[in-house]
Amino acid sequence: MKIAIVLAILLATVAGAAAYGRRTRRGKTLSDWAVGGRSLGTVVFWFMNAGEVYTTFAVLGISGYAWALGAPAYLAFCSVSLSYAIGYWLMPKIWKAGRSRQLITQADFFVARYDAKWLGIVTGVIGIASLIVYVQIQLVSLGLIVQLTLDDLISTQAATLVAGLLMIAFVFTAGVRSAAFAAGVKDVLMIVVVIVLSATVAAKVGAASMMDVFHLAETRHPGIGWFPGLDPASPTTAIWLMTSSINIALGNWVFPHLFQMSYTAQSATVIRRNAIWQPLYSLAYFFIILLGFAALLAGTQPPGNNLNAALLQFVSQQYAAPVVGLVAGTGFLLALAPGSLLLLTAGSIFTRNVVRPFAPRLDDRTSLLISRSALTVFAAIAVWLSISQKSSLVKILLDAYSAIGMLAPAVFLGFLWRRTTALGVLAGLVAGFVSLLAPFAAHYWETIAPQWEPGLIALAINALTVVIVSLVTPAPSRRAVALGMAPELLAHKDSAALHNHI
Repeated sequence: MKIAIVLAILLATVAGAAAYGRRTRRGKTLSDWAVGGRSLGTVVFWFMNAGEVYTTFAVLGISGYAWALGAPAYLAFCSVSLSYAIGYWLMPKIWKAGRSRQLITQADFFVARYDAKWLGIVTGVIGIASLIVYVQIQLVSLGLIVQLTLDDLISTQAATLVAGLLMIAFVFTAGVRSAAFAAGVKDVLMIVVVIVLSATVAAKVGAASMMDVFHLAETRHPGIGWFPGLDPASPTTAIWLMTSSINIALGNWVFPHLFQMSYTAQSATVIRRNAIWQPLYSLAYFFIILLGFAALLAGTQPPGNNLNAALLQFVSQQYAAPVVGLVAGTGFLLALAPGSLLLLTAGSIFTRNVVRPFAPRLDDRTSLLISRSALTVFAAIAVWLSISQKSSLVKILLDAYSAIGMLAPAVFLGFLWRRTTALGVLAGLVAGFVSLLAPFAAHYWETIAPQWEPGLIALAINALTVVIVSLVTPAPSRRAVALGMAPELLAHKDSAALHNHI
């Protein structure tokens, strides 16, 4: 019964996604495959956007954090709300830049804005590396779901390998539109799963109501609802919450797949509507945290004390096979929909911004072939990382945001300050990554700024370096600075008007 439900959900979604992607008769060029013809309307863009809010990290990572630590899981509420406040301002600017210059990847933006092809290669490599780490989150979760579906008949390594093959097969169906369709199905199923589990979870743990679950958790585990949570020695204090939330919010739309997703919208209005309503959608995190607390009350002990598997273990022990099958099937889509978009973006960046500068005469057919081949390699690297590392999903996420946050100053200053230069961006990247990754860095920041998110500190050092170096290096061309402006203003002769518009 369980396996039958999972297969039914998976096969029906894949078939529907493929049909939807091909119904538009698109997908023959890299542009159509990667940005959906720049024509996604409010509803489809909503599901694409929501697909990045509710991934396996949201369900398994946050519920696991609630099970293991408690209050630190509130990070989900803060980071999502801040992200969309920033996205309301930033995403339309990205969309406008993409539309005016027919940009496809994030690295295209850096090439156009800073008039430097070499910067596109540098930022493209950084973007790909960050995406691979993000894919790791989906693969770790998908591997756990594969094990649940098969009743632990295969090892974690084999399950992760199967997960990687499933993700590659899915992304090959028809590109970004297929991912949007799967995201829509996934969101509907996730709502059903959350309602079913939340409505019944109190009875499973001896509570009188959903709110009583929180009361019982606090009674049996004093301090679970306060920072730093269950572990008094944990660095997850209120300072950690604030700095981590800000770091995630600043880096969120700088992730190449979300940057590229902005290009797919039909209009800036579509983007702003989504930015207004998506934070309300994130209130479902309340129920996900509820399930994590319930798993703790039920005495759930996942294999190897793996907090990423806490919710799956709880469901498999407390619910009948049909419900377990529904949860597992939904979990497959929670990983496949965003994972496919991540790989698709990485493949697009590799072709356009790493390969094409050295082979400018590549046609669309060859470009598409290279992109698909590259994403297969990236998926293999992510599988290897997933098997070799055992971090929590939240820790992996924070590492990914710290890495991609190094591109944030170049993006924000690129729209805010016309004097920002390519050499300034390069200097900022070097300073930022040294501050983040140098052997001495972690201990140093723990000493002078305990409980602060190191990625935010490195981002600030990066931004300061960009400003200082930009002031002493030649300014970019006027056309580069005008990226994203209306076509009639691009040719405007009045430099004062141009400056005011920027």
